[in-house]
Amino acid sequence: MASRLGLAGIERSRATGVHALRHFYASALLDAGENIKSLSSYLGHHDPGFTLRVYTHLMPSSEDRARRAIDSVLGGDE
Repeated sequence: MASRLGLAGIERSRATGVHALRHFYASALLDAGENIKSLSSYLGHHDPGFTLRVYTHLMPSSEDRARRAIDSVLGGDE
């Protein structure tokens, strides 16, 4: 009996299985602003440094957020 992936013409691999879902989950949380320590816990990693090394390429640039934060503190957003 063919798998549903096979019926859809998708070859079963790491890129199409649970690993892909974990990667999607991590990228969605990082994009929403979740921090690495929490994400590490959610993924079951014992070391947030490991999570950072694996998923850092998915983290949005924080330049705009940092600029807004300092502008807010210094009153530059008025």
